[in-house]
Amino acid sequence: MSVEKVREYLKPYGMDSRILEFDVSSATVELAAQALGCEGARIAKSITFKVGDSAVMVVTAGDTKIDNAKYKAFFGTKAKMLTAGEVLDLVGHAVGGVCPFAVNDGVKVYLDESLKRFSTVFPACGSSNSAIELTMPELERCSGYIAWIDVCKLR
Repeated sequence: MSVEKVREYLKPYGMDSRILEFDVSSATVELAAQALGCEGARIAKSITFKVGDSAVMVVTAGDTKIDNAKYKAFFGTKAKMLTAGEVLDLVGHAVGGVCPFAVNDGVKVYLDESLKRFSTVFPACGSSNSAIELTMPELERCSGYIAWIDVCKLR
């Protein structure tokens, strides 16, 4: 399972024991918020795109959506989300458990400014029933992110 891959990935950071696993699905922002008992905005959703031949991940707050103009200004191309099959092949996690941890080589991870409103957020951990609570410095350290960017808008 992908959650085990993430657990191994987070072990050197001392965070593997902090992974939460639920008896219910956390595959969507709404389901994750219910499972965690928090507002949906604090769910750190990982959205994946194809830019050229590369996979790009933008981790953003749960109450946002991609702003196409901002996205195009930053990446120089129209936002083209990966298909479910491409996500698994190119990123290494299945839809519903996509996270910025233990991703395949070559995946470029960006953190969206929308996350900075919160002291902690909850990204998934590689399965459709997992999450971890992280501060922004912890998310930065564990995600291997390239940069903070602003490519989203509130829903």
